[in-house]
Amino acid sequence: MKNIRNFSIIAHIDHGKSTLADRIIQECGAVSEREMTKQMMDTMDIEQERGITIKAQSVRLDYVKDGEHYVLNLIDTPGHVDFSYEVSKSLASSDGALLIVDAAQGVEAQTLANVYMALENNLEIIPVINKIDLPAAEPERVAEEIESTIGIDATDALLVSAKSGIGIRALLDAIVDRVPQPKGDPEATTKAIIYDSWFDSYLGALALVRVFDGSIKKGQLVRLMSNGEEHAVLDLMYPHPLKRQKTQAIESGEIGIVVLGLKEVNVIHVGDTITDAKNPTKDPALEYEPAKPFVFAGLYPIDTDKFEDLRDALDKLRLNDSSLSYEPETSVALGFGFRVGFLGMLHMEVVKERLEREFDIDLIATAPSVIYHVYLTDGTMVQVQNPSELPEPNYIDHIEEPYVKATVITPAEYLGNIITLLVTKRGMQDKMSYINEDRVLLEYSLPMNEIVVDFYDKLKSISKGYASFDYEPSEFQEGDLVKLDVRVAGDVVDALSVIVPRTSADSRGRVLVKNMKELIPRQLFEVAVQASIGNRVIARETVKSMGKNVTAKCYGGDITRKRKLLEKQKAGKKRMKSIGKVQLPQEAFMSILKMD
Repeated sequence: MKNIRNFSIIAHIDHGKSTLADRIIQECGAVSEREMTKQMMDTMDIEQERGITIKAQSVRLDYVKDGEHYVLNLIDTPGHVDFSYEVSKSLASSDGALLIVDAAQGVEAQTLANVYMALENNLEIIPVINKIDLPAAEPERVAEEIESTIGIDATDALLVSAKSGIGIRALLDAIVDRVPQPKGDPEATTKAIIYDSWFDSYLGALALVRVFDGSIKKGQLVRLMSNGEEHAVLDLMYPHPLKRQKTQAIESGEIGIVVLGLKEVNVIHVGDTITDAKNPTKDPALEYEPAKPFVFAGLYPIDTDKFEDLRDALDKLRLNDSSLSYEPETSVALGFGFRVGFLGMLHMEVVKERLEREFDIDLIATAPSVIYHVYLTDGTMVQVQNPSELPEPNYIDHIEEPYVKATVITPAEYLGNIITLLVTKRGMQDKMSYINEDRVLLEYSLPMNEIVVDFYDKLKSISKGYASFDYEPSEFQEGDLVKLDVRVAGDVVDALSVIVPRTSADSRGRVLVKNMKELIPRQLFEVAVQASIGNRVIARETVKSMGKNVTAKCYGGDITRKRKLLEKQKAGKKRMKSIGKVQLPQEAFMSILKMD
């Protein structure tokens, strides 16, 4: 155990975590030059295309220092705020963390959030200043920023360039010297935590575990503590991006993959403890906080026969993404589907894209919403995720909406525009301080509903990409909120309902019906698109009917013949209007996102 080092790489998005992981893998000789690719640890197509890490990945590496052999278990974590749950479960399985900070950009919002998470887990934090070969690099200023903003001693911060390979050998030596060896009792009964899982078409549900006490051996009968199920260990492997290495046992302090041959995907839970079935441990390895979804949206298959396929796909995806939660729901407009809980808008985009790519299901996603606490006149409180479930206004006493504590770090020149944006989004300032003469840290209380759609995009746009953003949920506060309904051809489309502040309901309604008018295809009859609060219509647009020249065949002759044909057409359109159905395209459901 004294030669094992378990560590995670943490940083803000785009500070070079995945590139640094590539260099460490290369330096340890785990992958040959021919097999080496960019972003080795990012195994999904969507990660490679977007250039972001979505899923934390582990790899076991061998390293020799001063003639002594060491085992390094590296976990590369995501940087985006939506995937912070991946970071938290990775840190719970580590003994140390490499804190990567960009030598040009300095400390960002997510850097702070990840550091606090690492400190909560009592990890040894090694500050690493990356991209020192950039022309704009200022390592001395960044080291001072780390000390003043985070409070970590950065005098011995490691200076590296992951792209060119500068300082990688010194970094590996520092990991061996400064990351503590794992704690645990090799002679005790088996105690291991599942910190990741995924579904393999050939091997079934796989569990990635960190063993704290004892060991897991091939053929051993183990028990899952959460549900008491017992299974024999069919195979054991060490994680590797290309070729997994089989082993007979995973010892105390090690990280490895356990194959139990499970075809039922709901048996394995991230955070569960694996122990020996004959001599079980009394206490779980760690207490994991389950992920709390912040954003909810409906996912419906375009082909209604694919409902069961979508259920199976969500089951398998949840094994790979433990922060996902879902329950069945029905919509008058869209049929059967699921109400899915996400950690943020990027998480929602990624899950929808993965379901469509990996499981070949075409989906319609409804507009995202958050959980509201609705207090009724009889004194009871109900939680509402779906706006269409909101009770009638005469039964509602008041509604509370979730707020978040938002942290924004920005260059001073964009401060005015960013404060304007935060105020527009109903934000209240808690704190404003200058990190140095050029950079400002803002803390605001914001309604969650205002940031789930396009806040991040707007922030990046007005700051030319330089501002960084992080948030954490804080509390529920009372708000003056109403349900905005959309009626198409007189029928309320429940999937398009949204909950909005009363003060901006009229303007949002006007923008929404204007967007919808452009998206709804023209029919053979006029289609009225209306926005309403209760029975009060606040905005209306009309989609003009398609014209058909019924008088084209009349060459000359009496005018009454033409009039007769036109009257017949008019009567037909009126009849069609009363029975006609309008098919809404997917863009109509997403137009709700462009209401500002």
